[in-house]
Order: sequence, then C-alpha cells, then structure tokens
Amino acid sequence: MGRLPDPNYAPRVRAERLIATGRVVLAAFSLLAVWIAPPTPAGHTNATTLLLAAYLGYALMLALVAWFAYARVLRFGLLTHALDLALFSLFVYLTEGPASPFFTYFVFALVAATLRWQSRGALWTAAMAVLAFNAVGLYAAQVIRDPNFELDRFFTRSAYLVVLASLLAALGAHEERRRHELASLAAWPSAVFGQPNAVLRELLRGVSHVLNAPRAVLAWEETDEPWLYFAAWSGAGEFSVWREPPERYAPLVAEPLADESFLSSDASLPQAAVLRTSATGPQQWRGVPVDPELRSRFGMRAVLCARVHGQCVDGRLFSLDKRSLTADDLVLGEIVAWHVAASVDHLLLSGRLEQAAAAEERVRLSRDLHDGVLQSLTGAALKLETVQRLWETHQQAARERLSEIQRLIAEEQRNLRLFIRDSKLGPLGAMAGETSLDERLRELVRRLESVWGLQVELLLDSLGTGIADGLAYEICHIVQEALVNAARHAGASQVRVALRRQDGQVRITVADNGHGFAFHGHYDHSALTSLQLGPVLLKQRVESLGGALEIDSTKDGAHLEIALPYRSVDA
Repeated sequence: MGRLPDPNYAPRVRAERLIATGRVVLAAFSLLAVWIAPPTPAGHTNATTLLLAAYLGYALMLALVAWFAYARVLRFGLLTHALDLALFSLFVYLTEGPASPFFTYFVFALVAATLRWQSRGALWTAAMAVLAFNAVGLYAAQVIRDPNFELDRFFTRSAYLVVLASLLAALGAHEERRRHELASLAAWPSAVFGQPNAVLRELLRGVSHVLNAPRAVLAWEETDEPWLYFAAWSGAGEFSVWREPPERYAPLVAEPLADESFLSSDASLPQAAVLRTSATGPQQWRGVPVDPELRSRFGMRAVLCARVHGQCVDGRLFSLDKRSLTADDLVLGEIVAWHVAASVDHLLLSGRLEQAAAAEERVRLSRDLHDGVLQSLTGAALKLETVQRLWETHQQAARERLSEIQRLIAEEQRNLRLFIRDSKLGPLGAMAGETSLDERLRELVRRLESVWGLQVELLLDSLGTGIADGLAYEICHIVQEALVNAARHAGASQVRVALRRQDGQVRITVADNGHGFAFHGHYDHSALTSLQLGPVLLKQRVESLGGALEIDSTKDGAHLEIALPYRSVDA
C-alpha cells in the first residue's frame, strides 16, 4: 500500500525546510572552520565560538520544527530572517570586519529572502545587508582605525551584494510572473453552456488577464459558414461581436506567417521586426505581418498573434498593446490560443447539439401527434361519413354514432391536453411511471376498438418488473401505429397483439385478417429498408430504439414481428 503525499509539502513549507537545512549546514561548517583556524582578532575568538555554537543549536531547533511540525507552525519566516541578519552582522564585526569569511552569510540571507518573498525580499534584504556591511566597514576604517582594513575589498564586496541582489530580484520577479501566468491559466473560464456572446466575452477577458494585454481581438471562421466573425474586448469593459465577408481581410496575416504565431513590438512599420515560431525555435522576419486595413481598424502597434485552430473553428487571436513582448509571451500566447480554440469548439458544438436535439424533438412530437390525435380524428371523420348515410333511414343508430363521436372528441381533447403538458415536462411525460404497461395497453386497445371498430385480442406475457418508462412509452405508440394501419389501410376487423420477453428483447407480434400490404412475401428489416417498403413511421420508431421489424404479407392478412432491446429502470 503506497504512502500518501505529505499534506504540508506546500511551496512555502518546501522553502522553509530548504532554508532550515541550509542554516544547519552553514552553522556546522562555520563552527568547524573557527575551531580549526581561529579568526582574528584573537580577543573575539571565544565569543565567536560560543555564538556559533549557540547559532548551531538554534538552527537545529528550527530545522526540527520545519521538518516535523505542521505547516501552520511555520509562520516565523520574518522573525528568523531578521534574527539571521542581526547575527550575521555580529559575526562579521567579530571576525575581521569587511574581510570576514562570514560575509557569505549575507549571500545565504539574500537567497533565503528570494525563496520566501521573491523580488521584494531580495531587494529589502540586500538594502539591510549593504547597510550593515557598510556600517561595519565605516566603523573599522573611521572609528577604530583598523590597519587591516582594505578599501578595495570593502567596495568589491559591497558591489557583489548589490549585483547578487539584482540578479536574485530578477529571478524572483520571473518566478512571480510565471506563478501569475500559471494561476491565470488554472482559472481559465470553463467551457459551459450559455449565451454565445457572454461566453466569448468571458474568454477574451481571460485572454487579456493571462497575457496581461489591455485589448484582445478574436477573428475566426466556422466550418461551412461564409462569414468572418470578430469579437473584441478592452480593459475598459467594452465588448462587441460582429461578422464581415471573409474577403475583406484576405489574408488576415502575411502568407509566410499563415501557419505560425508571431509577435511584433510595432506592426505599423513598413518593414516591422517580427519574431515568429518555427520547428527549430523562434526566428526573426521582417515585413507587414497583419492586413493593413485590419491593422488600421484596430490601431495595432504592439501585437501578439496566435493561430486558433480547432475542430470547427480556424482563425487568429490578437493580443494588443502590451508594453514589452518577449519570446516567453509567444509560447504563452500559443497555449492561450489552444484554450480559446477548445472553448470556441465547445461553444459551437453545443449549439449544434441543441439544434439537433430541437429538430429531433420536433420529429418526435409530429410522430406522436400522428400516432395519437390525428389518427383519432381520422377515425372520427370516417364515423361522420357513416352518420351521414344513416341519418335518413336509421336516425337512432346515427344519434348513437354521434354520441360515440362526441365521446371520442372529448377523450382526444383530454389526451391532447395531457400530451401538451407532458411535452413540456419531457418526452416521457408526468404520468410515465404512474400506470403500468399492461394498463396502458389495455386502455389503448379499448379506445382503438371504439374508434376503428376492431376486435383486438391482447396477449401479454410477463415482461419482468421495472421496464423502463421510455421503452413502455414507445411500445404503446408502436402497438397503436400497427393497429391503426391494420384497420385503416388493410381493412382488418380482427387483430391479435402479443408481447413477450425473449433473449434480452421485447418481441411484439401483430397479426391481422386484412388484405395485407401492397407487397406480398417475407421481408426482414434490411430488405424493408433497402427496398423502401413497409410503414414509414413504424420503421422509424423501431430504428430509433435499435430494434428490427419483419413483415409477412399475404392477401389474407399481415404478420408483423418487432424486436426491441429490453431496458429496465435500473439499466
């Protein structure tokens, strides 16, 4: 079983542990050096040795705390740093002043400050170290008139501290900048569903924040779209999106830069100096990097341009007006452009998915209306034709038929209201789980017998418990479509419907005594599809469920065998 990572091993904790370990090593070897070769002046040898021994004990204690205490105990960096500087100044005073070998302790203090507080720590520590070192030097030169005082060594070491502090400050600033960039990338806006303009605004705001640029412009083309789209953002919060014909800025960037990212400190010059990416590293190029009209429109001078290439989008990301541009910005710009491409791809694909879902829902609603209300209205229209024939000779029978039609219309009004309500709630409806499949099928058969004058024999074997509501919903519509086809198109008067579960499938058999389809013989699903035979809506429903339809058609009737993958509630 592997060990869990140390929860206290954060960057600040690592720095404190490194400093504490370095302090122990420095104190131990300094004590050893003093013991082997006592420093001058000799009168301070004992004091120096005792102070170093005490400092070694102090360093060991801090190291134990840093390595074995919890992270919240390590909040003593400023106090220990100030104490280190005071002791280092004292060691220098006790051992040869400006020529002291303990001068290296100030270097340790500078490095420790850089690890803790980056550039600010290095500069403040350097100021305090130079001040202390100069105070010791002036005391040796002007007060005690030390004959061993060396002015050249004093100035050299002072300059050494200043130069070292400058280098460490630059290193600390570089680390701070990289931390800021990494933190900004980590906080990159997540690709979420939302209004396209709001998503693009957040994207460009993130680009400006990560690249530290006052303005950002995104220009892109979408697959199969004859437009060039623009989105522009400025630090003042101004944001706009528009589109233009692609030939207006053709091409956006110079041909040699078409597949590369580049930067230029002044792109408005006729022969602008450009740094571009390449397989072998950044290379220089001179010319007009950006289309003159596009450059003029946005007032481009300092430009960082990265290619945005994704699955659905191809374009350019322009980061504008940053004061100083370096090769590091070029690399960061390419990373940001990759994030932008992924986010815009997500935005476009989610929009296409919504459109496809809406289209599929329209098809489902039209199919359900056809299988339900429209078929019932067709049956009512046929009954009205019968009433017209009976009215002159059999008025009582005609009135009974009118009453049936009235009941049918009232029932379909109720069903239509439920259908509209259920469509708002989802494809399964609010009542999906409240009625069993057996009850829904029996109610369906009763209604269709009344509308179409059929005699239906319904045989239901056990389908198991917990059949999925979506599958039950579709089974009802499949049975309804098959029964209506048998009555309306095949002239059937008797139909047998059987449902059973077999080999992980729901099998539906519908056999009628009508005159069959326009074609005769046995046809499986692939044959029906290739020859474009059979009931279209019924085939569409079966195919959408991953099922198969087989038809045996004769002049004495039709036999339909439908197989659907079984799905339970827990599936």
